[in-house]
Amino acid sequence: MRSRSNSGVRLDGYARLVQRTILCHQNPVTGLLSAGTDHKDAWVRDNIYSILAVWGLGMAYRKNADRDEDKAKAYELEQNVVKLMRGLLQCMMRQVDKVEKFKRTQSTKDCLHAKYNSATCATVVGDDQWGHLQVDATSLYLLFLAQMTASGLRIIFTLDEVTFIQNLVFYIEAAYKVADYGIWERGDKTNQGIPELNASSVGMAKAALEAIDELDLFGAHGGHKSVIHVLPDEVEHCQSILYSMLPRASTSKEIDAGLLSIISYPAFAVEDVNLVNVTKSEIISKLQGRYGCCRFLRDGYKTPREDPSRLHYDPAELKLFENIECEWPVFWTYFLIDGIFNEDKIQVQEYREALEGILIREKNGLVLMPELYAVPSEKVDEEYENPHSVDRVPVGKLPHLWGQSLYVLSCLLAEGFLAAGEIDPLNRRFSTGFKPDVVVQVTVLAESNQIKNLLQDRGINVQSIADIHPLRVQPARILSNLYTMLGRNKNMKLSGRPHRHIGVLGTSKLYVIRNQIFAFTPQFTDQHHFYLALDNQMIVEMLKTELAYLTSCWRMTGRPTLTFPITHTMLVDDGTDIHPAVLATIRKLEDGYFGGARVKIGNLSEFLTTSFHTYLSFLDPDCDLKLFDDRNEDCNSPDSEYGDYPADFCEKDSQDELDQYINDVLQSTALKSYLPPTSKTTSQPPVFSANHSTEEILSIMAKTKGLEVPAVSMSLPTKVLNTHRKSLNLVDNPHFFETKDRENALHLPKDAHGDLDCRKLVDQLKECPTLHDQADILYILHILKGADWDTELDGQCGVTVHCLLNELYRKAGLNQEWGLIRYISGILKKRVEVLAEACTDLLSHHKQLTVGLPPEPREKIITTPLPPEELTDLIYEASGQDISIAVLTQEIIMYLAMYVRSQPSLFVEMLRLRIGLIIQVMATELARSLKCSGEEASESLMNLSPFDMKSLLHHILSGKEFGVERSLRPVDSSSSSPAISIHEMGHSGATKTERSGITKLKSEMKQRGSTPSSPTSTSPTGSSGDMSWGDRKGQWLRRRRLDGAINRVPVGFYEKVWKILQKCHGLSIDGYVLPSSTTREMTPCEIKFAVHVESVLNHVPQPEYRQLLVEAILVLTFLSDIEVNSIGGIIHVDRIVHMANDLFLQELKSFGATGSILEKDIATGICHFFYDSAPSGAYGTMTYLTKAIIIYLHDFLPSTGCAMQ
Repeated sequence: MRSRSNSGVRLDGYARLVQRTILCHQNPVTGLLSAGTDHKDAWVRDNIYSILAVWGLGMAYRKNADRDEDKAKAYELEQNVVKLMRGLLQCMMRQVDKVEKFKRTQSTKDCLHAKYNSATCATVVGDDQWGHLQVDATSLYLLFLAQMTASGLRIIFTLDEVTFIQNLVFYIEAAYKVADYGIWERGDKTNQGIPELNASSVGMAKAALEAIDELDLFGAHGGHKSVIHVLPDEVEHCQSILYSMLPRASTSKEIDAGLLSIISYPAFAVEDVNLVNVTKSEIISKLQGRYGCCRFLRDGYKTPREDPSRLHYDPAELKLFENIECEWPVFWTYFLIDGIFNEDKIQVQEYREALEGILIREKNGLVLMPELYAVPSEKVDEEYENPHSVDRVPVGKLPHLWGQSLYVLSCLLAEGFLAAGEIDPLNRRFSTGFKPDVVVQVTVLAESNQIKNLLQDRGINVQSIADIHPLRVQPARILSNLYTMLGRNKNMKLSGRPHRHIGVLGTSKLYVIRNQIFAFTPQFTDQHHFYLALDNQMIVEMLKTELAYLTSCWRMTGRPTLTFPITHTMLVDDGTDIHPAVLATIRKLEDGYFGGARVKIGNLSEFLTTSFHTYLSFLDPDCDLKLFDDRNEDCNSPDSEYGDYPADFCEKDSQDELDQYINDVLQSTALKSYLPPTSKTTSQPPVFSANHSTEEILSIMAKTKGLEVPAVSMSLPTKVLNTHRKSLNLVDNPHFFETKDRENALHLPKDAHGDLDCRKLVDQLKECPTLHDQADILYILHILKGADWDTELDGQCGVTVHCLLNELYRKAGLNQEWGLIRYISGILKKRVEVLAEACTDLLSHHKQLTVGLPPEPREKIITTPLPPEELTDLIYEASGQDISIAVLTQEIIMYLAMYVRSQPSLFVEMLRLRIGLIIQVMATELARSLKCSGEEASESLMNLSPFDMKSLLHHILSGKEFGVERSLRPVDSSSSSPAISIHEMGHSGATKTERSGITKLKSEMKQRGSTPSSPTSTSPTGSSGDMSWGDRKGQWLRRRRLDGAINRVPVGFYEKVWKILQKCHGLSIDGYVLPSSTTREMTPCEIKFAVHVESVLNHVPQPEYRQLLVEAILVLTFLSDIEVNSIGGIIHVDRIVHMANDLFLQELKSFGATGSILEKDIATGICHFFYDSAPSGAYGTMTYLTKAIIIYLHDFLPSTGCAMQ
């Protein structure tokens, strides 16, 4: 017998250690590891981390086998790993109904549990008795399932298990919009069970999705049925949200040591080296101590100051935990493994020595890793005084299995028993490597031969959809429908992928389905959804965005191929020419560069070899999948809105089942024509008659006026109709509606009982002069009879109100009547498919959203991601009964999300985006530029094309000047609204300050509740000097109004407020107090603190007054840097502003000013002229605010002469 080599002896030592510290806790029946001898629960996350040492050791034995026994040992260890992974699989498969529910609700009540009984795989606590929703734990399972399968272990045995894993992929793929309890099971750090969006969960999900994509779960023995499919756009969403969060861990935690598992082993989720290094150095500088790292700042777990009798903390109590947080040695094993992966010998050496110093050695030679090191209770005060000076004691579990396992793994790596690639067979460690430039291949396809010929006349050669046979082109919604088949399983009642839209990465691959090659056109060109695709300029804009997105985010082999269809809606002049914006775009694409992206234009057949192909084998005929199982369900999926037509099944035998399925989905969204044309005679003027001036029903004020539409009687009180016929006015104060008598606005047919006769109303559809009137009638029918009421128009059956509205929507789209389009979208409750994603994008960039017009409770605040249905309902509820506002709100959230992705600098120092206020500001800016009434401006706003709306929003966010011009519409257009074009003002003759965002437009906008008379409206007569600065008048007022409405604050404002609160008892703003105790709960850089300050400031209704208060607080914060211990009790900021205003008025009077210059704003009592003064300069607002503060705080300031400086 050969003697044991030195390495063999050392391996045996590690095997003994693993056996006695880890495997002794493994349950022989289920394979799960219990948390300790006294603790029978098995946590999913801890189990996976704890078994890694066993997995690594098994591979080490296989590799360094001296004898046959070593191979046997390797097999035994590997089977322990398989047993544990299958045990966890059992636990989760018993909760298959939760997985199914969670795909739709994403609710904390419908999630998989975080811990199970280690002896029975059963659940341990109720759904609501624990912070179960931990996306990172489920993701970690999938990540290691993929890594272990790739290393040669067989963990998944049957196809049922494969479909379950595929559904787990759907479970985690929406991680970027799921607020969960995170890696520490606590959610918000006050430990009150408030879930939040966690960077560690999003990052782990991203890693798991990338690792398991296109992986065969049966390993080398599998076929196409055991392959897992992941949609690339979901991965990309997780990545962009992760990038926007790091190095912050969540809203309540500015940094968290748990992020080590994201930026390094095992996830390697971040591809940007700089971001990895920033996060790493934040953890080292803020969390590292002498015994390990704290989990996060002010973490109370197991500290001597924690009250063990209750689970939650009081907010003010968190300050007690500062500087005495427990230190966890497990994080040093992460740093050690990170050093090995980066080949950083110094880091490895440093952390190995540090670990040697804190491990606990038993008498029998075992080395144990303690859970954490705490400050002894008698030395707490000493540690408060001098952090990191006191010797700590080990507390908690011994050994801590998670730490013990990673320690053994790091030793095996450091001593060369394992290479880095062996515990990372999927090569995640190269994620930060070099990425080559992406060239996007673009195929322009004409919808019909007529369009192909039109393009040829312009010298552009393209193929039509018919020319590319046998290749097939379909819209993206077909792909969404096909993907709902993935992961279906009748035995487990699993329904497959939820009906989510498919992004541009998904449509830029080619798909092989039943041996045919399919290309799909991107979602943004699909007009069946939201109306943005009806605006050609918007389509071009979105093409630009998507190309840039593809260039930066494409990760797959091959090149992305984008199919751009030219459809009949891109024609102008009655279909005789192509829209100029579209033509210009094709020309630019031919140049090879478009919007910063490198493009190559060509025919689809040329790109076959260079594109990425995905085989959708789950649609193959030999799979047990019936495409027509539940057609009825599919027809009414939220995607196909027109699912009410009887499908055409006549060719069932002659066609391939797949073609028939596709035709079916297309049929269900095809439009039939039923509506009579508008009866417009040639003599009729294109504008409404006088009594129809407010014809556009933009809002039903019925609810707000307290009138309920009676459901029982069929009569619709004319009173309700009058009020809902009132046009929307966003500018003037909504409480001063004049109620004019509009009896004659609509002649509603009555039946014998005096009730409304709906059948006659249907007949009136034929006599309507405009599409608007048809929409009004359909709206009344929609309210009274519901969407599915059969109108029996022209004696046809099955013509529901819903069909007619859809058809009207299409007609309005062809005429580009945006006000009407938005209005019908509102009736149909259409929603932007990507609304939830757009919301999450904004939230993850640390912006909060409010929808509805201020003040609360009407204004609803969105702080965490919500499921799409809930979000839409919230928006409709907050918009009152005003459906157009609800639609516009969705549109604006979408534009804001586009901008936050492409130009994050626009949003600097804006924490809360108040959509209602933004809409109001857009209307007031239009009123100001067009010099028109509020009602007209609101109507003009509703009639802006999506592209102009997006531009207007951009101008308001950037503070740029813009001009608005009325452009003449062609006479035959049936719209009554003025067409408007928005353009940037030239820089000719504008000074630099003006260019940076102060307007020259003189007209004053009326502000809610405040008087329209302002210094601009009544200028002192006869003073010739007035003309010279008249141009500048109103510019600072407008600037303050814009900044106040979009909640912009100066850089570093919140941190400065935190400092000033340390020196006084609180700040009182407009009757609401911001107490100094908030600093005991929150740290200065915490988002939660900024939100708290915002919520107090948001009680101020006038945006310009709010900005003055911000300026006053800013001046106050300069005092926080002076050596003053206290500046008094509660400081009343409004009082300071009013004192400054009085000083200003006194000074004006001393110069002999009289009359209108001294005029005050009624609501706040501040002089209009003061609002319109620049902040700096001898007569600037800052000067007066400083003087006022010095008078106010006279007693507390140092008495030396420098105080006035």
